Formats: sequence, C-alpha cells, structure tokens
Amino acid sequence: MSKAFTREPNPADALDEDAIPDPSPAMPAGARNYITPHGHARLVDELAWLVHTERPRVTETVAWAAGNGDRSENGDYIYGKKRLREIDRRIRFLTRRLDAAELVDPAAPRDDGEQIFFGATVTFANPQGEERTVSIVGVDEIDTARGHISWISPMARALIKARQGDVVTLHAPGGTEELEILEVAYRAVPVEPFRGD
Repeated sequence: MSKAFTREPNPADALDEDAIPDPSPAMPAGARNYITPHGHARLVDELAWLVHTERPRVTETVAWAAGNGDRSENGDYIYGKKRLREIDRRIRFLTRRLDAAELVDPAAPRDDGEQIFFGATVTFANPQGEERTVSIVGVDEIDTARGHISWISPMARALIKARQGDVVTLHAPGGTEELEILEVAYRAVPVEPFRGD
C-alpha cells in the first residue's frame, strides 16, 4: 500500500476522554464542597436535565445515525458519540460534586453575624473609596457579574474571619490592596437558575 494512503497515528485519538479536565473550578485537596441551597438546586436541575432530557435525545440521534450505514463518515454519528462522552463526563462530575456537597444556608441565624464566613455578603471599600459588594459562595456558584466569588478565591480568603470595620490586605495576582469592610450581612444568595437548551 502507498504511504500516501496510510494514516499517521494521532496522539489525540489515544487521549482518554476521562483525562480531559472539566472546565469547572477545582476543589483544593481535602476541602469541603460548601454550597448554598440555591447553588445546590441549580446543580441538581442540571443533572436531572442531562439524565432525563439531553442524554436520551442525543442517544436517539446516535441510534438513528448508526442505522444509516458507514459510521466513519457519518457526521451525526461522530458528533453524537462525542456529545455523549461530554454528557457522561459532566454527569459523573456533577454526581461527585453533589455527593461531596455540604449545604450552608447564608440566611440561617448565626451566633456571630458580624464575622465573615461562607455565605456572607460583604460591602468593602478600597483606598480610593470605591465600594464593592460581594457574596462568598461555593466554587460551582461563581458569577462575577453578580458579585458572587468563590470561598477559595484570594479575595474571599482575605475577607474570611474579618469583621465590619476591619481593614484586610488582599494579595491578588494584580497586586496588593487594603480593603476596609463596611458591612457584613447574611441573607439568601440568589443564583441564576439552570436552563437547558
């Protein structure tokens, strides 16, 4: 056979699909997966949608495409199988995250509502007097547009255990900054609900 018609092995073909990291933030080794009730509900809704709606729909498409003959050049079959692997990987990821989840309700009464912990909504000012409000949430609930930051982020680590009136030092990749804590509140942190296709 001519060398022109042989296929060179592609290292990407040998790549284990499970070895591809999930784009969601990683948890530190041994850390608890703190999550708010709204964030937990969002993950549960996504898992249910994947299992009961998306996966059956894609499986049906793959079965139909497989019945059309040559699978090596069948785009519906090839894309469908790839999508099924992505769905299965996400289902495994969500299942692990939910199994390890530790629900913390920010609106629950606290003995010390002035100290910053997971679930706190904090208003602070930088040295220029610019104010910002953030809520400290789980790694699966990050939404910077809404001011939801992960409890393992540099900002949250600087704020945690401080109190209203304290000045904390934020060590971030962009530099060091002093932040004055103006207000600490504990209330429900709304999370954008999951919406499937």
